[in-house]
Amino acid sequence: MQNTDEIWRLVEQHQQAFIALSDRVWEMPELAYAEVRSCAEHKAALEAHGFRVTERLAGIPTAVMGEAGEGGPVIAILGEYDALPGLSQEAGVAEHRPLPGDGAGHGCGHNLLGAGAMLAATAVKDWLASQGIQGRVRYYGCPAEEGGAAKAFMVREGCFDDVDIAISWHPAPFAAVNEARSLANTRIDFSFTGRSSHAAAAPHLGRSALDAVELMNVGVNYMREHMPSDARIHYAYLDAGGIAPNVVQGTAKVRYLIRANDLPELQALVARVRKIADGAALMTETTVTTRVVSAVSNLLGNLPLERAMQSQLERLGPPPFDEADRALAAEFQKTLSDEDIASAFRRMGVPVRRGVPLADEIIPLEAKGAAMVGSTDVGDVSWVVPTVQARGATYAIGTPGHSWQLTAQGKTPLAHKGMVHVAKVMAGVAVEALRDPGLVERAKADQAARTAETPYVCPLPADLVPPVGMASA
Repeated sequence: MQNTDEIWRLVEQHQQAFIALSDRVWEMPELAYAEVRSCAEHKAALEAHGFRVTERLAGIPTAVMGEAGEGGPVIAILGEYDALPGLSQEAGVAEHRPLPGDGAGHGCGHNLLGAGAMLAATAVKDWLASQGIQGRVRYYGCPAEEGGAAKAFMVREGCFDDVDIAISWHPAPFAAVNEARSLANTRIDFSFTGRSSHAAAAPHLGRSALDAVELMNVGVNYMREHMPSDARIHYAYLDAGGIAPNVVQGTAKVRYLIRANDLPELQALVARVRKIADGAALMTETTVTTRVVSAVSNLLGNLPLERAMQSQLERLGPPPFDEADRALAAEFQKTLSDEDIASAFRRMGVPVRRGVPLADEIIPLEAKGAAMVGSTDVGDVSWVVPTVQARGATYAIGTPGHSWQLTAQGKTPLAHKGMVHVAKVMAGVAVEALRDPGLVERAKADQAARTAETPYVCPLPADLVPPVGMASA
């Protein structure tokens, strides 16, 4: 039996326990930094499978790490378990049926992400023990990927300083190596303070903070024509100053999410947004203060690790979906537009194929799709540790990210099969790195070359602490 066959068998041996973990986390969706029960489930699973557990990484209450093995290279496998607001949904149902409760849901599949990563780590732990090989595997339970930048705080506090390579994955419609393209971003709260007054009797005495926010938004909207085409700016009102229109709003707060190709471009764009905020305050005779909430770096690729992962994918083949899985995926596709489905293929750089509800191929490594315009805190890990990510085929082709349709598919047999499939891929890469020191050396050399001219600088302000209360802000 070949080495990869053995590690895949170990994944299969543990799969039911981690399918159950994924389902439990799906049933308790918790937002960024509030994943108390989800983290507890992951900690309990680590202890049950014999890992040495470290809690509160970087001082974050919902960050946990489990380690197994001794000496040798350190292989990190990264997991997540935070949910999203407003995406509650009944499982397995291809129509919008929100569940009662606070409205949160796993609309990005992080219930699968964490469980699948720990499944891979557990198989590698058992493989190390059976082979008597020096080496360590770590599972990092990382909270708050959705806007909280927990991994960036963990990197800043040295949690990955002795790691040799890092492996992760993300739920997707296709099975592939994740192309290492993402946007650096930062979240900044702009708080305006003016002066309240009676809107009818004494409007001239008021200075509207809400006017200032609206003028800031107008200014940023005019700036969009004059910024890099791949950059993105989004905003949300956190405080509109109250619900009484006959009171001039004395306070107002808006949160901006600013994205750019890399950190230097991001810093330049942030400076321009700050000037617009200052201008809005000047025009309204209000004052403005700012608070950075979080920030993440863009992803760095690693060709040696990407080639190793592609080899695992090609040897393993597509996930073992059956006709029942394809029929359910086809039902979900009926809730989508033709453009949703076609865009999914184009994003992967492969021809559009109609009537294909689930992934039935491995995407070639050389396929180049549309630019990834999202962000992830895995980016900060990739600047300090050679990092590779897989895409795991766990939902119908065309399903939008951050949607009720994705939440609905998160407990289905097709999602479970995709999760186990990608766990085999990650475990296979880990074993290859443990058996072949040359792979680790090539990966480190590749990363050193990518960072030679632009060393990593943490995008977080030095005095910023993890925003553990952001879910309730």
